[in-house]
Amino acid sequence: MPHFIVEYTDNLKSEGDIPSLLQKVNDVIIDQGGVFPTGGIRSRAIELKDYVVADGKEDDAFVHAQLRIGGGRSDEEKKKVCDDIFQVMTDHFEDLLEKRYLALSFELHEFQHATYKKNNIHQRFK
Repeated sequence: MPHFIVEYTDNLKSEGDIPSLLQKVNDVIIDQGGVFPTGGIRSRAIELKDYVVADGKEDDAFVHAQLRIGGGRSDEEKKKVCDDIFQVMTDHFEDLLEKRYLALSFELHEFQHATYKKNNIHQRFK
């Protein structure tokens, strides 16, 4: 953990540069001063082909992202990473927000129960 998952409407594919957004978010998470283990970061995007935005009459677009984390971080640490990620998202889509109708949203999901995982990537960062 953490996992960053972004869903975006396919009408953003050509201009949204989603791979760059994923890298920027990974960089933000890494820059949190050791709050999250680098070897546990996963970022992925899901392109949505079936959707209706608002009344469905325009070529509206949306991006919804979530950060899924395990427990153990302070409220301040969670707020900082969320603020930083949403700022990256806002900056990343700034030009598109000026050219088209686009809704951005972001949420934090903190697991309240045990998660089961096995990951040897952490070894590379020790």
